[in-house]
Amino acid sequence: MSKKGIIAGLIFVSMLVAGGWAASGEETAVPKELQGLPLLYESNFAADSARWTPTDASAWKVTEEDGAHVYSLFGASKYEPKVRSPKNISLLNDIEVSDFILEVKIKQTGREYGHRDGCLFFGYAGPSHFYYAHIATKADEHANSIFLVNDAPRVSIAKERTDGTDWGTAYHTVRIERKTDTGVIKVFFDNMEKPIMAAENKTFLSGKIGLGSFDDTANFKDLRLWGKKEARAK
Repeated sequence: MSKKGIIAGLIFVSMLVAGGWAASGEETAVPKELQGLPLLYESNFAADSARWTPTDASAWKVTEEDGAHVYSLFGASKYEPKVRSPKNISLLNDIEVSDFILEVKIKQTGREYGHRDGCLFFGYAGPSHFYYAHIATKADEHANSIFLVNDAPRVSIAKERTDGTDWGTAYHTVRIERKTDTGVIKVFFDNMEKPIMAAENKTFLSGKIGLGSFDDTANFKDLRLWGKKEARAK
């Protein structure tokens, strides 16, 4: 091979790696640090389901889909919260964070309607004290927003949000970014440059993270959590 050919080959391989793919076609490793936050936890749900605590274990299972393990919320939780808030929740039970970036792939598996949703929970300090991002087909006072549950029925706190989110039938990459010094919360859906909703709130400065839905079904896979770890959760 000529010198020019070798150089061109090296450039091509470098471009593949820079774009997130190695020469073998496999994805590169998860970053050990993101926006100055260390990687605390990653899971494909193959062997660590014991680290998760659902509101109703009978509604959740780890299953396989297209050769990959997914954490599936497949049924309705027989759980009634003290205040009006989501029923289907599974919490990561041994990590609490303040500042964090949570990223996970979600596929909504329920029927299409205005409140068809998938939820991510954070700042969880108890059954009536937490935040959650409710990603739904159409936005209204109870849907497609960032909510605060503080010993009272959930309240939308988003300062910015879209009119709704199209789940379709595929997986989508969802990310939440939280900075406690400013109170800024951002939620991203596939596009990591432009959030679909944002809020500013400092009610709860740390807590557990979780997955779920208000009252629908969904599958979750390839979870990653970067953040500032707080005292071990009880």
